[in-house]
Amino acid sequence: MAVTPTGSVCFISQAWGGRVSDEVITQKCGFLDCIEYGDVILADRGFNIHDEVALKCASLQIPAFTGGKDQLSQKDVESTRQLARVRIHVERVIGQLRKKYKILQNTLPINLIKCPSDSKKVTCTIDRILVVTAALTNLSPSVVT
Repeated sequence: MAVTPTGSVCFISQAWGGRVSDEVITQKCGFLDCIEYGDVILADRGFNIHDEVALKCASLQIPAFTGGKDQLSQKDVESTRQLARVRIHVERVIGQLRKKYKILQNTLPINLIKCPSDSKKVTCTIDRILVVTAALTNLSPSVVT
């Protein structure tokens, strides 16, 4: 899921199983095709997609980590703090989706997740649910104040 600086959902990937890494999903879901020149992408640690984002002439901002050092430099602490202020909006949007729509609060039954055998032509039920709930969330008051 991608969220704009104003708190609107602007991209939702298809649902994936729990054992697929965020990096693999990001590389295969079509999100990278949506990146435009000059975009700034904020991501968690572990999203090793610097090269893919750079090919789009965009930048990837990931919070600093100690990497074996005792503590972060003052510059890294401040940049991580600024990223956290913006990234919290993504967590708020996800939280709003989960809190507002009961179907997203529990483990989903397999019939909502499993696609028919010719899944290239049919959108899985969970993907349709996510699109509708995201659209409804976008019509709600923004989480960004």
